[in-house]
Amino acid sequence: MSKRMDAAHAVVESGKQYTLKEAVALLKKIPPVKFDETVEVAIDLEVDPKQTDQMVRGTVILPHGTGRPVKVLVFAKGDAERSAKEAGADVVGAEDLVQKIQTGWLGFDVVVSTPDLMKEVGKLGKFLGPRGLMPSPKAGTVTNDVGRAVTELKKGKVEFKIDKQGDIHLGIGKKSFSEQALEENGRVLLEAIWKAKPASAKGRYVSGVSIATTMGPGINVDPGEGRPE
Repeated sequence: MSKRMDAAHAVVESGKQYTLKEAVALLKKIPPVKFDETVEVAIDLEVDPKQTDQMVRGTVILPHGTGRPVKVLVFAKGDAERSAKEAGADVVGAEDLVQKIQTGWLGFDVVVSTPDLMKEVGKLGKFLGPRGLMPSPKAGTVTNDVGRAVTELKKGKVEFKIDKQGDIHLGIGKKSFSEQALEENGRVLLEAIWKAKPASAKGRYVSGVSIATTMGPGINVDPGEGRPE
């Protein structure tokens, strides 16, 4: 273990659960590296991802953004195309973009589409699907109001979804963010996950929460954080 990691682990008390506020404060004390690390929250859920009625998925707007510029591509025509451009979309088009992506171009982070063009977008399943870029109504990325969708994405709207192990991992900002900004982003995410609790989920729902920087140790957070009173 490097001296930096040794010092990082010395900051965190093994086995202890901290409040979100305490965890963020500890995270800021961990020795820095040469780049601005991403701060990620990991949530372990007591649900069965194989059961469709126990799927946990949703979107949330992080009040302080993610700290990473988001390149938004929009499939739209006519008035919707103009609305997307006015909202700040990075790339807007239709069939021309389908052909470009089919050649291997993937210079974007999020895809938005109007419903009428989803037939064309569907041709890109093998390109967008494996990368989690296929737009969907549940994520708010298939909509006629593309201007609003672009605005929300630029402000920090992110999607969360359980993986095959029933966990959620999501970046909530950069280590350079203030403690208040990281805490507020983290709390908004945890509250959204509690609100997304499936009706079929019985007993314990959130079994574990941790927060960590890219190169730092995980800090255990009280799994009750964000739970509605």
